[in-house]
Amino acid sequence: MASSGLELLLVSSPQLAKGAAQTLAISALSIVFSSLGGLLYGVLRSLGLRGVNLLLRVYLELFRAIPVLVWLYLLFFGLPIFLGLSIPAFWCAVLVLSLWGATEVGEVVRGALQSLPRGQREAGLSIGLSGVQLYGYVLLPQALKRMTPPTINIYTRIIKTSSLAVLIGVVDVIKVGQQIIERTYESVLIYGALFLFFFFICYPLSAASRVLERRWTQA
Repeated sequence: MASSGLELLLVSSPQLAKGAAQTLAISALSIVFSSLGGLLYGVLRSLGLRGVNLLLRVYLELFRAIPVLVWLYLLFFGLPIFLGLSIPAFWCAVLVLSLWGATEVGEVVRGALQSLPRGQREAGLSIGLSGVQLYGYVLLPQALKRMTPPTINIYTRIIKTSSLAVLIGVVDVIKVGQQIIERTYESVLIYGALFLFFFFICYPLSAASRVLERRWTQA
C-alpha cells in the first residue's frame, strides 16, 4: 500500500511540480507587488494629506469589506461583461492578491512610521533633508524592525490565499491535485502532499517572523 502511494507520487511529481511552480509564481509576484504598493501606501498615509488619506481609506475599506474571492470573480468575470476587458486568470490572481496585500502591508508600514517619535521627523527636516531623504535615511530604516515580523506573516497569508486562484481556472498545485484525485481517487495521499507543500513553504516564514520579533523586542 505504501509502495503504491509512493509510486503514485513519483508518477505524478512532474504534474505536481508544474502546479507548484504556478502557485509559487503567483505568490512571489503578489508578494513583490504587495510590498512595493504597501510601502507607497504606508508612506502616503503617514504624510497626513487629507485628500490622499480619504482615497486610500476608501481603497482599504473596499478590500477589507469584500472577500478576495469576490474580487477574483468581479475582475475575472465582470470586466469582460461590463468593460470588454479580459485579464488572463494568472494575472488576475496576481492583481487581486497584490491589491489586497498592499492594503495589509501598507497598514503595517503606516503604523510603524507613526509609532516613531515625532522628533525624528523634525530633526531630519531641521538639517535640510528632503522628503525622500528623510524617509530613505531616517524613518524607514527605523521602522523596518517594527514592520518586518507582521509583514512576513502577511506574506504567508498571501501564499495560502493564492489557492483561491483555482476557482478562476488557474492550473495551480491545488487544481493539479484535484485532477490527480479525480483520476486515482487517492484523496488522502494527494491532499497530504498538498499539506506538506504549503507547510514547508509557510512554516519557515512564520518561524522567521517569531524569531525576528523576539530578537528585536529584546534589542
